[in-house]
Amino acid sequence: MQDTKRIKNPGKQRKRLFNAPAHIRHKLMAAPLSKELTASKGAKTLPVRKGDTVQIKRGDNKGFEGKVSRVDLKAYRIYLEGLTREKVDGTNIFISVHPSKVQIRSLNLDDKWRKNILERKKSVEKTAKAEKPKVKPAKKAEKAPATVKEAKEEAAPEVVKVQKPAEEVIEKALAKPAAKKAASAKEEKAPVAKKAPAKKASAKKTEEKEATPKAKAKKASEKTKGVQ
Repeated sequence: MQDTKRIKNPGKQRKRLFNAPAHIRHKLMAAPLSKELTASKGAKTLPVRKGDTVQIKRGDNKGFEGKVSRVDLKAYRIYLEGLTREKVDGTNIFISVHPSKVQIRSLNLDDKWRKNILERKKSVEKTAKAEKPKVKPAKKAEKAPATVKEAKEEAAPEVVKVQKPAEEVIEKALAKPAAKKAASAKEEKAPVAKKAPAKKASAKKTEEKEATPKAKAKKASEKTKGVQ
């Protein structure tokens, strides 16, 4: 049995692709089914087979729909009826398309093995849906007030409560710097008033000091005159 480990090396990936056995090549030729087929058959993808009707979804021939005339497993390509091109010598040849670029519109169910595959996939999908746990609906939220007026009346007192303390805080915040300024102004004015008399007293003392030597000199001169 072939190893199924994932390989990240591009060289090894290409080697596996080109050296793959027939049963893996068959799986690599899978294409998506149309919405109608997925709903009815219960499968999303299936390998393309001869006789299937497909529609090209990408590339130069986008939108072309036709039956699959040949499947080339070696080159990983399919050929559609009516999808041809003319060569230089005038002959017509089929254009190859990769299965990833097409969508299966109708299935060829002549093969009983293919029918069994679809039935198996359908049963698996049903069991998966049945096993899914039912999610309990969330509890309904409390009913909103019946009228807009009631809502406004309920909301109004809440707004007032929030605004009052905010105003008080703003007033206090404005009052604090004003009080500080007034106190600082008083402190600045008070020492100026106290210093003024001190200066006057110091001036008087200097005058007295200056006057005393003059008086002493006068007295001394008077005494000398009296002696004479």
